[in-house]
Formats: sequence, C-alpha cells, structure tokens
Amino acid sequence: MKAHIAERLIALNCQFYTDFGEPFSATRGRLQPGVQRVLDTLEGNEAILDLGCGNGELARALARGGHRGAYLGLDFSRSMLSATTSLQGFAAEFREVDLIKLSAFSDQLSEDGGWSLVAAFAVLHHIPDHSLRLDILKAINELLAPGGRFVHSNWQFLNSARLRKRVQPWEAADLAEADVDLGDYLLDWRSGGTGLRYVHHFSEGELAELADSSGFRVVDSFYSDGREGNLALYQEWASE
Repeated sequence: MKAHIAERLIALNCQFYTDFGEPFSATRGRLQPGVQRVLDTLEGNEAILDLGCGNGELARALARGGHRGAYLGLDFSRSMLSATTSLQGFAAEFREVDLIKLSAFSDQLSEDGGWSLVAAFAVLHHIPDHSLRLDILKAINELLAPGGRFVHSNWQFLNSARLRKRVQPWEAADLAEADVDLGDYLLDWRSGGTGLRYVHHFSEGELAELADSSGFRVVDSFYSDGREGNLALYQEWASE
C-alpha cells in the first residue's frame, strides 16, 4: 500500500473516533466473552499493557477482580479516554498515544522486567498496511517480559449477514479498490450520526504469517463474541 493511502485510512479512523467517540463508547459498556475468557486465565499479579484501551472497560474489570499488577492503557482517542474514570484500589494509568508510532516511543513504555501481558483487543484490524503492522508487532515483542503473552482480537464482521450490509464502496471515502489491500474494507456507522471506518478482515493464515515475521509464534486461537460466537478471532502469541 502506498504511504499516502495508509495515511488517509489512519486519518479516516482518527476522524471517526473524534466524531463518534461518545456513542461508540456507549456500545462498549461490558467486556466481550472472548476478553473475559482471557481475563479468566490471569493470576492477578500480571503487569498489563492495554493497547487501544478505549473507555477503560478492561481496567474496570481488572479492578473489580482485585488485580494487583501494574496497568497502563494507551489510546489515541481523547474522547474515548475521557470516559475512563479513577479506579479505587487499582493503580491504573492512561495515556493518549498514537499506536501507529509505537516503535518510536516504546522506550517510554518499558516496565521493570517487561510486561507480562500486552493486550490489543479490536486494534490491529484498524491498522492499514502490512509494514505498519509489522513495525507495531515488533515493538510489542520487545516490550514483553520473558515468557510474556501478547493477546489480541480481530473483528470477523464478514461472518455476520447484518454487518456485511455495512460494507461501503471505497468511493464513499474518495478512494478506489485498487488503492487498498486485499482484506481491507470500509464500513459505515449509524449511531449518533453517520460515519465511516477502515477495517481489515484477517484470516488465520495472515495472522500466522504476521506472527512469524515479527518474532512470535501462535500458541492459542479461538473464535468468540456475537450471537453465533464467531464475530472475533482471538489469538495468543509468545516470543520465539
């Protein structure tokens, strides 16, 4: 993908979350079943880096569960971060950060001994261009503690007939299909107004290739969420 196209897609999503952060946050008032499945595997003392933390729902769930480890949530959307609240008895920290530039400031995110868990729930599918994804994934690998886990989920919207109707032609964003990569889609938003989002639909094979190219190996993979339990693909990666 040409750099200027990737920049336009990134700007499109930035504008979406600026314009619709509040109504989007209102739809994220509970954890998805797949996220809860991941949390159920925690011992309670892990140092957690939450990429794309949004309105802080994961941190609130950790606080309710009495989590004792460090927590740092990052998100580029100021409107989403404004929904985070102080969590009594849980030392959560939130920062406004552009994840596209993660490798440039990853040294500012280091944790003593590394992060036990790096989470990126519903994040990677908003990152355009293979090279940008690799850059972010390599930075994540370097931030992990020895034996640490990288867990992420990716939207499988094509599994839903209802969501497939949300796919819009690229001309709606003044782009052409030839400008974007295979698996790239433009979806509309219809709550609190009409908006557009860029989303990539990952296959298991594509994720396996990304894992290998960024120094990871896939150790677990499962589908969850939605009425049919297949609206998100979750994976756990470990460093090679």
